[in-house]
Amino acid sequence: MYNLHLSPEQLEIRDTVRDFVVAEIKPPALKPERLEAHVRPLLVDVLDQASQMGLRALALPEEHGGAGADNLTCCIVTEELAVGDPDVAAVLAQTAMLAHAWFDRLMTPEQRARFLPAFLADDRHHLALVEHDDDRTLGIHYHRPQTGEASPEIAAARSGNGWVINGTRQRVANAAVAKLLAVEVTAGADGASTILVPRDTPGLSIAAQDRSDRWHHGAVGTVTLTDCYVPAENLIGSQGRSTLAGDAGRGIPQAAAINLGIGRAAYEAALDYAQLRVQGGRRIIEHQAIGTKLAEVAIRLEAARVVVWRAAWASDHPAAFADRSLADLPLTTMAKVFASEAIYHATKDAAECFGAMGVMRDMPLQKYVHDVLVCLHSGMSNADAKLHIAEALANYRRPAAQAVLAAE
Repeated sequence: MYNLHLSPEQLEIRDTVRDFVVAEIKPPALKPERLEAHVRPLLVDVLDQASQMGLRALALPEEHGGAGADNLTCCIVTEELAVGDPDVAAVLAQTAMLAHAWFDRLMTPEQRARFLPAFLADDRHHLALVEHDDDRTLGIHYHRPQTGEASPEIAAARSGNGWVINGTRQRVANAAVAKLLAVEVTAGADGASTILVPRDTPGLSIAAQDRSDRWHHGAVGTVTLTDCYVPAENLIGSQGRSTLAGDAGRGIPQAAAINLGIGRAAYEAALDYAQLRVQGGRRIIEHQAIGTKLAEVAIRLEAARVVVWRAAWASDHPAAFADRSLADLPLTTMAKVFASEAIYHATKDAAECFGAMGVMRDMPLQKYVHDVLVCLHSGMSNADAKLHIAEALANYRRPAAQAVLAAE
């Protein structure tokens, strides 16, 4: 089983990021005028400083210009950043994860030589993945093969020594700030392929999501490709095989780590307030009702952290599934469900420690409650996630749509 004793390097990284959050992220993120505003702009200057600290390239190996951090370390850093601001945490977590997947594992040496120097040289060079969007709920498809009925896809057609891509995808994480995108396309009967598209490619346009629509974390945008020509050498992996598609149930639980950071920020604020606020001649933490409520918050956060860290460790050690050290279950999906529900209740309880002040717009607690609601309801719904877990319990592996069609 994994070791809960963090290495000296992990402790140093965590403490460095924690100090950075206190000194540089929290002050601008929690300004009363920003908390009251309907639109909260992305903290671009803070992102630049974090990039200069090496957090964009955190997971890249040292030979590729990074720190070589494993998935557990990345989740620890993501939690710390989310204590300050979940938007900053979401952008950096997505870029760090994709940088490791692309530059370290998927690109050919020639592709790496073309794209990696630009990534390392520019503090604002972020990455985005434009995946196929299957907007069906799992519900009626529980324990059934995919039917092939899906939302309109991004299509690619061969043209000379390259590809012409057409299509639109909404709510793409990091799209608003990305300078390199990997686009999953459908190329005729060959199935899905993945093609790298730099931001300055003619025919590619990106519209940032309205910041007044705050039901997402990070820098979400709509990606539109209109007769967008990309050279053939930008294909990652082989044609007809989506090399970026993996088992999300065993991936990096970065969304759960962001959720954990938000809950911790609410807990720390409530704990500080409970030790300062005096009622009836005693600090309110000395009253049983508040003390019990804070204890329940702490229990939920610690339990959620164990679940998240275990899933992160498992993603670093896939052999633990093969030798049955870990149950053959989607631990990342389980972490998402447990953390989103437990931390929602924890954050709501933390806000209640402030009484009526907890709902004031110039106080951070209303922001924390909103932020955990985003975690609870964004991405795959918990209802669908639980059905995926149930299928894993029954050892059901859903055939891909292409396989179903071929069998027919």
